[in-house]
Amino acid sequence: MKYQVHSSKTLDKKTDCLVLAVWEKTGPAQCSLLDESLAALAGAVFKAGDIKGKAGETLLIPAHSHAKAERLLLVGAGDAAKFTAKVYRKVVRAAAQAINKTTSKTAVFTLPQLTVSDRDLSWAVTQLVMENSNSQYRYDHTKSKKAEPLHLKTVSLALPATANRKAVDEAILAGECISKGMTLTRELGNLPGNICTPSYLGDKATELAGQYKSLKAKVLNEKQMEKLGMGSLLSVGNGSKEESRLIVLEYKGAADSASSPYCLVGKGITFDTGGISLKPGLGMDEMKYDMCGAASVLGTMLAVAELGLPINVVAIIASAENMPSSTATKPGDVVTSMSGKTIEILNTDAEGRLVLCDALTYAERFKPKTVIDVATLTGAAVATFGEVNTALLSNHDPLAKELLELGQQTLDHVWQLPMNDEYQALLDSNFADIANIGGPKGGTITAACFLSRFTEKFKWAHLDIAGTAWLSGAQKGATGRPVPLLVEYLRRQKA
Repeated sequence: MKYQVHSSKTLDKKTDCLVLAVWEKTGPAQCSLLDESLAALAGAVFKAGDIKGKAGETLLIPAHSHAKAERLLLVGAGDAAKFTAKVYRKVVRAAAQAINKTTSKTAVFTLPQLTVSDRDLSWAVTQLVMENSNSQYRYDHTKSKKAEPLHLKTVSLALPATANRKAVDEAILAGECISKGMTLTRELGNLPGNICTPSYLGDKATELAGQYKSLKAKVLNEKQMEKLGMGSLLSVGNGSKEESRLIVLEYKGAADSASSPYCLVGKGITFDTGGISLKPGLGMDEMKYDMCGAASVLGTMLAVAELGLPINVVAIIASAENMPSSTATKPGDVVTSMSGKTIEILNTDAEGRLVLCDALTYAERFKPKTVIDVATLTGAAVATFGEVNTALLSNHDPLAKELLELGQQTLDHVWQLPMNDEYQALLDSNFADIANIGGPKGGTITAACFLSRFTEKFKWAHLDIAGTAWLSGAQKGATGRPVPLLVEYLRRQKA
């Protein structure tokens, strides 16, 4: 997909589709790209009631033979007085999906000319590019018939005359890079567990390092992890023939290569049966998505490398397959983590925290500025927030506040939960330093409390994406979240 800026005040070149917003009360938005006849046509269609202007509503109409645009795509934008960032995204998404149903090879979007409350033009451009690129993703990796390529190849953005071209170019690049990261994340998440194994994730990291000089990959096998004392991580993969992996992907973008990095830690359980604490069969196929934390970290690193951010970043992925067998870890077993802390495993389906705790301890050697772990960790997060908000918990209030604000900015929403000391007592064990579950109450919080025992040496935030990493039902598939949030966080950091 090629993105460019339409700098002329009029539509001086032929295009297959011109996208125009329609307000719910006042009709088509004023636009200099419309000649008199096209403006009259759009107004007449609105007046006739063929499109009412409700947000996300679309209507495709052929233009007259002398027009520069072959088609006019009208997209409802709702009430102009209530045109928020969420409405803008809905409008852009609807327009992109509608164009993909046509044979249009080129399109001109006038939507960036709309004023979005509490957002600037750069944000609007990035969102448009990101949503348009995301709309072109098709999964066909395991299908015998591959998806037909979409026709749209070039998107032109009609901007206000006052637009800062350098800022616009940077916004376009950001949208493209974030979308590339989300595409990788979605593709890895959607792959079945018999393809996307811990070794496959390791190979993907190595492949990325081969594509970008700024990236360097290291993949630790079970023997190497055993030497490091990662008894907790290794216990999760005991029941599987698939070997566990610890994947380290380093990005060097700072002028000072020795500058302390920002660290991302991803949960990579490539399939989660629950182990001996077996999950119910209904919907278990979706446990292939239990590696979406790892997928989002890899997607973020791809975006960071594409953007060439002037900071250092290190990604650590703890990957295993959780299976029941005669060699699987049993409820009541006690293991020793890399930190030296012992853990009583009361439930083998609370395995994500077992791999993450060793990865968090491993992160200490990089002396990171901050550490953010990303994991599909608890069903309690789904019960609390559904598919809307990612659960956020942290040992550092300024970091949590920044992520909360960036979630609002990017529309990749998070919401912070408390982590009071009183919750820590729920993890007490008579037979080890800590138990891996805290009982039926406050599951998302006690899971974070468990992880906090291994984060005392750095500023840390935990993102539980169990409800936001994928969708079920007719739209089943990985979402690519929280790549937009993570990329925006890293874009704003300094070396």
